[in-house]
Amino acid sequence: MRIAVWNTAFLGDSVLTLPLIRVLKAAWPDAELDFYVRGGLASLYEAQPEISRVFSCDKRGKDKGLAAMFREGRGIAERAYDIWVDAHLSLRSSYMAWAGRAPVRVGYAEAALSRFVFTRRVGRRFHELQEIERLLLLAEALDVPRAVLDDETLRWPELSLPPRAVEEARALLSPLPEGRTIGLHPGSVWPTKRWTPEGFAFILRRALERNVNVVLLAGPGEEETATKVRSLAGVRGDEPRFLDLSGKTSLLSLAAVLGRLDDYVTNDSGPMHLAWAQHTPVTALFGPTVQALGFAPRGRESTVIETELSCRPCGLHGHKTCPKGHFACMKNIDPEAVWRDVERKLAARTQE
Repeated sequence: MRIAVWNTAFLGDSVLTLPLIRVLKAAWPDAELDFYVRGGLASLYEAQPEISRVFSCDKRGKDKGLAAMFREGRGIAERAYDIWVDAHLSLRSSYMAWAGRAPVRVGYAEAALSRFVFTRRVGRRFHELQEIERLLLLAEALDVPRAVLDDETLRWPELSLPPRAVEEARALLSPLPEGRTIGLHPGSVWPTKRWTPEGFAFILRRALERNVNVVLLAGPGEEETATKVRSLAGVRGDEPRFLDLSGKTSLLSLAAVLGRLDDYVTNDSGPMHLAWAQHTPVTALFGPTVQALGFAPRGRESTVIETELSCRPCGLHGHKTCPKGHFACMKNIDPEAVWRDVERKLAARTQE
């Protein structure tokens, strides 16, 4: 049997799809299972034991346009899947499900052209369930055995990284002395999802005052934000417990670095999911988004810090600027409260 799972949404969405993949593999252990992800994410899943092959769709690059879409559809058809699972909602995703011609095609009823594309449809139940459970509805529609669906151990997105990524992370972190280490990631694709640079700078200064190692992280395009945090914190270039890795990691090495931290202070972002999926304690700062949307970090070592405002949430992803003009959802997050959460997690790790 050959199964395909398609989710070309953002980084975090692909991580949250891993429980669905684990459930499908547990139901059909001898099946070949392929995963289709957004361009640039394929390397992250190359060592995932449940996955046979990973394909990336660079829909804003080489795979942009109708000609590329039709070409990709033909390639999918040639792979002759028995089951196609569409975990996305876009018109392009629906086309790929149709083009692949799998005998069984399952997707959300809310997806584009779902009535004409899918042989089995389920309602997404967006306001009732968390995202992982919404995705598992697709497995339920495939008549996966109840014992597999109810196996709580399969509901964690266990991320497996290749050894080279782990070695690279070890090398990147080697300049730091022994001791507890936290990561700070002040960036996000959406500007309104970013806690203030002043808030991150406060945590950076406080950590160094307490002899805690700090790793500053930033992805492509986020380096300026990281530089501002460092400047506001007044960190000297010779500070032995500070390591600036902003703009210096690949996606793979970033994931591996996150797996070695004692706490990760982050905005609501894709890397947040890379951290808690590896059982790294997470201090997540939510502003325009809320936990009820279904994308919050899980586990007893994950905390969401937020402020109560009537205008929250203002959208599924956030905005470039605050729709109300005050940005109070992030400005009102108390740095002292954030530090107390970090300190609590470091104390718990020390006792282990």
